[in-house]
Amino acid sequence: MTGESSSIDSTRPSIARVYDYLLGGKDNYAVDREIGDVFKRDLPGSVAIAFANRAALTRAVREIVGTTGVRQFIDLGSGLPTADNVHQVAQRRAPEARVVYVDTDPQVLVHGRALLEENDRTRVVPVDVRDPEGIRNHPDTRELIDFGRPVAVMFSAILHHVNDDEDPAGIVRYWREQVPSGSHFFVSHFRSGNNPETAEAEKVLQATFGRGRWRTDAEIAALLDGLEILEPGIVPAPLWHAEAPGEAWNGGGEPELTVWERLIAAGMARKP
Repeated sequence: MTGESSSIDSTRPSIARVYDYLLGGKDNYAVDREIGDVFKRDLPGSVAIAFANRAALTRAVREIVGTTGVRQFIDLGSGLPTADNVHQVAQRRAPEARVVYVDTDPQVLVHGRALLEENDRTRVVPVDVRDPEGIRNHPDTRELIDFGRPVAVMFSAILHHVNDDEDPAGIVRYWREQVPSGSHFFVSHFRSGNNPETAEAEKVLQATFGRGRWRTDAEIAALLDGLEILEPGIVPAPLWHAEAPGEAWNGGGEPELTVWERLIAAGMARKP
């Protein structure tokens, strides 16, 4: 989330690379795996958070493309590539869909530039999420996104890395004011469970990266002030638009989530 760097520092952990490691990727270093192993070893089950979040993002993109006319996406804090990037999910159904990825991690930028060689409807903008005006006015954003038409703004697992004094609600508000009626906002966010697991995981993030803020469902909903929060509201990510009984529910029709799966929430909102 910090400013753009021209080189990859393999001696300092990266949020994007730790996520990559937890998701089973290979674009990470020993220092990232050391942090990831704290979650795997000391907080067993916490890896489910990363998978639940990524799956919810995939469903959100499919929902937007499948049920609305929105064909433009801004993916804030996009992270390292996985099997299903936003543009891949969107373009399967709508080949004309355009995606601007926003991230400042140098390794993400390396992958992003390679991505541009194979897809002319994507751009990678190396601007901090806390500088929304810099993102909005970046030449690549201006080239690809038509702000006269609805846009999908994706805050997938990024706002919980923005501290309260950095005004995460103000970041969302900026984008709300920039896009027209019919635009959609997706948010996934660490969800305060008021339990030892939450406290320990939050402590690990703060000690490692100096940031990380768990928020309650009400606090997450407040980030979307001025927008219409769509059904089913702010819910644990595995339950958000779960597509099949086996995905988030047991055969008896009751939710069957671990404490960890309840620690990542998801929600979608629409600008009226």
